[in-house]
Amino acid sequence: MAVPSFFSRRPAWLKGAGAVTTRWLESTLEVARWENMRKAGKRWGKWGAALGALVGVVLFAPASWLAQGVVELTGGRLLLAESQGTVWQGDAVAILTGGPGSRDARALPGRLAWRIKLKTFGVRVSLQQDCCLPTPVVLDIKPGWGRIRAEIKLSPGGQEAELASMGAVGHWPAAWLGGLGTPWNTLQLGGLLRMNTRDLAVEWVQGRLRVEGQADLSLDNVSSPISTLDRLGSYRLDLLGDAQGQLQLNLTTLDGSLQLTGQGTVGPGGTRFRGMATAVEADRGALDNLLNIIGRRAGDHSVISIG
Repeated sequence: MAVPSFFSRRPAWLKGAGAVTTRWLESTLEVARWENMRKAGKRWGKWGAALGALVGVVLFAPASWLAQGVVELTGGRLLLAESQGTVWQGDAVAILTGGPGSRDARALPGRLAWRIKLKTFGVRVSLQQDCCLPTPVVLDIKPGWGRIRAEIKLSPGGQEAELASMGAVGHWPAAWLGGLGTPWNTLQLGGLLRMNTRDLAVEWVQGRLRVEGQADLSLDNVSSPISTLDRLGSYRLDLLGDAQGQLQLNLTTLDGSLQLTGQGTVGPGGTRFRGMATAVEADRGALDNLLNIIGRRAGDHSVISIG
């Protein structure tokens, strides 16, 4: 079948010098398109490399970054020394100090291990240490508009699906407090510090601390080289969050020759505490020097004042 001549006829603009110019223009446009594609590929490659590096930094951020954050958050009073692992999972030696410039420092035996997971509405931090936190302690941290809330829970069976809002958090040697400096470094306390909580939550609202729930700190079988007595007694400090978010403090003596009592608050204005220390009559001579150290002496008792 013959093809009509007008289908095989070349347009005038493709003939002669015009045809050469058009082919050159098409070739130039093709080169330009290829160059643009090459540059776009490079740009995407750079963005991909940067994104990959960012993901790597986030996933494998060293544990030392977390340790530095803890130092800043606690004013240099809690150190995570010899940290190993990553921000998300690692361990370190927990050390109490008196803050920047302090020469006092006390480390706990063993290593404190942590695991951090991202949740839908926050972060979950799990802490465990053989010596002092045998039951994993879980902190559910939930950020909000101008606030951060941390709920303290326990994982008795090691399963995060079965968290408890009350129970024994842990126990620590009282000597660990000596790392905080005065007066703890002078008292050189012996004994055991235990902590129990019930529905405890701490919230920072626009820079102010609010506390909900309750906790109690017990100091069992306390001793000190300042006294000639082998044992001073056992004590309990109750902490209760009130309706205003302040923390109410109440110190009582469970038993012993050194009698301690006191009340106070922790709130936006800082810590305020007023207490009194006395000695049972039979051991007053053995405790006289200790009473001079722990407070302002007033007759046969000592006044403890903070804030």
